[in-house]
Amino acid sequence: MLKRILLKSLLAGAIISLASAASAELDGSVNYIIPFGPGGESDISARLQQPFFKEKFGEDLVISYQPGGGGAVGWASLNGLNGDGQTIMGVNLPHIIIKPAQKDVGFTTQGLNTFHMFHYTPDAIVVNADSPYQSLQDLIDDARDNPGKVTMSGSGKASANHLAQIKFDKMADVKTTYVPFKGTGAAVTALLGNQVKAEWGYTTVGAQQGEAVRLLAVAMEERHPLFPEVPTFRELGFDMVGGAYRGIALPDSASEETTRMWSDMISEINADPAFRQKMLDGGFAMLDVDKAGMDDFMQRLTEEYLSDAREAGLIE
Repeated sequence: MLKRILLKSLLAGAIISLASAASAELDGSVNYIIPFGPGGESDISARLQQPFFKEKFGEDLVISYQPGGGGAVGWASLNGLNGDGQTIMGVNLPHIIIKPAQKDVGFTTQGLNTFHMFHYTPDAIVVNADSPYQSLQDLIDDARDNPGKVTMSGSGKASANHLAQIKFDKMADVKTTYVPFKGTGAAVTALLGNQVKAEWGYTTVGAQQGEAVRLLAVAMEERHPLFPEVPTFRELGFDMVGGAYRGIALPDSASEETTRMWSDMISEINADPAFRQKMLDGGFAMLDVDKAGMDDFMQRLTEEYLSDAREAGLIE
């Protein structure tokens, strides 16, 4: 008798679980909020996802923008939105780690329901095509001979670019001067206008600017297929792999089933060879961290970023 009761209970639980999972489905177009202005890497990658999402799941991704505070305005509002799965928001690293560590910005890293990291833009040192720096060693030699005189533009303070500059200066035993700008576009403009000697940019800058610029090194495990002639920092003796990581989050009220559904959908797009090729052609580097692997991934990068930021005096 007891076995029958237990069996019925288990079957009932399984039915409820299946019904709950089945209830996690889209109901019309999806609002994809980018917490920055249009035209940046977050916007570009979202637009690359759009047609694949429509093809695979039959619904439109409608991109909207909520800029302010380097992403903080959008992330602070996310958990106040409906968690039914019809609204998602882009998230960026190191932004969602460093910003709440610096001050109260209306959200916490742990409070964001980040369910997938799908790519990153590897850090890269970029110079003009006519720069006297033909190699990374040329830049290092100049920085050693002229401490503080090698100026390097980058996207904002306490950003991936800024943390890369801090880490590289320590590893190379040099002193360069980081000049923050509001976004990658402005940092590139400063480089092309010879306002700075180099840029802490991304591989995407090389893809977009073509022959106008030269990459001296990229922060990847292996060379980027778009730039097979450009060495990695590791090849040159500097243990640097990273950049600006991008993913997607749901409001924290989203159910486990909805979160899992979305993680699986983004994974499916990310696995599409045509999508991956478009991303690589744009200078992006692919990443596949789904909901199941997110906790370990975030813990590792949180420790790394906070350690670098404390050492640089960016946080207490």
